[in-house]
Amino acid sequence: MVKAIELFCGIGGFRLALDGLGYPTVFANDLNDRASKVYTDRFGSAAFVKGDIYQYLDRIPDHDLLTAGFPCQPFSSAGKKMGIADLRGSLFQTIVTILQDKKPQCFILENVKRLISMDRGIHFATILDALSSCGYVVEWRVINAFQFGLSQSRERIIITGYRSLEMPSKIHLIEQIENVVLVKDFHQEKNWFSLSDRKQSFSNWGVCANGSYFSQHVEYFKFVAEKKLKDILEVKVSNEFDFTESTKLRIADSDYVNKFFNGVKILYNQKGGARMGYSIFGTDGIAPTLTSTASRHYERYKVDDCYRRLTNVEYARIQGFPDAHCDAVSVYHQYSLFGNAVPPIMVSWAIERLTKNLYIKMDTLQNQRQLELLVR
Repeated sequence: MVKAIELFCGIGGFRLALDGLGYPTVFANDLNDRASKVYTDRFGSAAFVKGDIYQYLDRIPDHDLLTAGFPCQPFSSAGKKMGIADLRGSLFQTIVTILQDKKPQCFILENVKRLISMDRGIHFATILDALSSCGYVVEWRVINAFQFGLSQSRERIIITGYRSLEMPSKIHLIEQIENVVLVKDFHQEKNWFSLSDRKQSFSNWGVCANGSYFSQHVEYFKFVAEKKLKDILEVKVSNEFDFTESTKLRIADSDYVNKFFNGVKILYNQKGGARMGYSIFGTDGIAPTLTSTASRHYERYKVDDCYRRLTNVEYARIQGFPDAHCDAVSVYHQYSLFGNAVPPIMVSWAIERLTKNLYIKMDTLQNQRQLELLVR
């Protein structure tokens, strides 16, 4: 059985994915009060520890799979974009410390797309070097929520790793891509480069091992049929979400756009500007990326003849969570929790592909551990 831990677990996006795959979570941690309340309400407190992860490193049990949506504020285009050129003292460093200490067979991490391009890839190169130096073959890929049938444009980077001291001989996450040139290039040594020689941003897919990497652009695939925003809207919505009158005043000072951008239907925008916060959206496209930023939770959508903000339940559906997942906290606070979460279906897809080639090996190792305990 594949045993997993969930770091910076938030409201449990990884946990839902792991439960769905039948992988038990033996340790979970988060510092945020409201996220912790939701997590324990949904999954219980048996494996959960609230507080600073640095204080609980000695309590982390042996495991096969490490999962983490490590804090993305240093990299997000909505944040200060500080990055982590120096990993010491960073929350990401705790992941490295655990990988060095516990040596799980594999890991899967999630973050914002910006990570691969920030400061010409310097910060991502630092991350790749740290992870591969722990004895892992590391693979990354940028995927989008709409690929998995979610009604949202949400690009995220998935970083996976499996323990191996050899150069990779298989392509894991891109198995659905039929690209002979890509596979041919992947196996040619001249197309691998040293992390220390990197001089530009990374492509949206790549592999890294022993300080060398291969990176190439791959196209999006469609995993399941895409849903429009109108397909997941609640039928009856309280008038507390209504902004019809104030929106009509806003329209008077806006430009009529009526076009799609990355699948998002923009009806109106602030005159002379393009700030998302001043946009009015339609529902026959998909939603823009949900965020934890409070101002974004009041964006207007035209639903029939009304203009309103999305409900907390609609936020849950857009992210792929059960409607009542965050009912342990107020409606107001649910927005930021959902906006900061990882969609379970996105990481479930990646976890399943990462572990299916390792499952037999991990199951064998688990049997060996049990045998060693009996011998003792």
